[in-house]
Amino acid sequence: MTALARMRLAGFVRTARALPPLIAGLVALSVLYGGGAAQAAEAYGVSAVVLFPVLAWQTKLLLDTEPDTQRRLAVVAAGRRAELAGGVFAAGLAGLALIPVALLLPWLLGGVTGPQRAGDLPLALGLAVGLWAHLLILPAAVALGALASRAATSSPLYGLTALVGGVVGVYVFGLKESVLPWIAPPVLATARASTAGPTAGSVALLTGHAVIWSAVALAGYAWLRRRRA
Repeated sequence: MTALARMRLAGFVRTARALPPLIAGLVALSVLYGGGAAQAAEAYGVSAVVLFPVLAWQTKLLLDTEPDTQRRLAVVAAGRRAELAGGVFAAGLAGLALIPVALLLPWLLGGVTGPQRAGDLPLALGLAVGLWAHLLILPAAVALGALASRAATSSPLYGLTALVGGVVGVYVFGLKESVLPWIAPPVLATARASTAGPTAGSVALLTGHAVIWSAVALAGYAWLRRRRA
């Protein structure tokens, strides 16, 4: 699995497909933080919302880099489970590489400030909340990008529709007034919790929601892959 992940990451970087999501992420975050400074937890909670579609798109690009014939050969050589896990693992590593950029960039742009009044979270705790928010959205973004990949959808049009529709659905069903909040990963809910100051209970609830949603979505990805085989 590790060798397959390295091969996918190498192909992703060599073909320069890693540049568009990186540039898109930098532009989106620069616009976000260019408007002024905010508390660390609030700023990073919103940053996670902005980064979610970029991470999902990056996953789709990474998984689509490998030709179909090469993917079938990898299945024969390593087995279906190892081949599938290698792709998801590579996408996760690529997403992890973007998170430090998202955490560092606001400091370069003056977009984060320390506590300004009583009741504000300490800076260290705000940074911890920001890291949690970004790590929380990563599995869901990888799962959505995998569901939109060519291996799962068989068509670029279907893949693009799945990606755009999935991102829109995440935002629509994640609204505070949504009657079906569980149907989408808690991207907006995480931003709201980060802004208000998360409690131990909300952290556990949102983390559990994100893990379960991602597991179900990745199971759906595996099923679609088997169905197409």
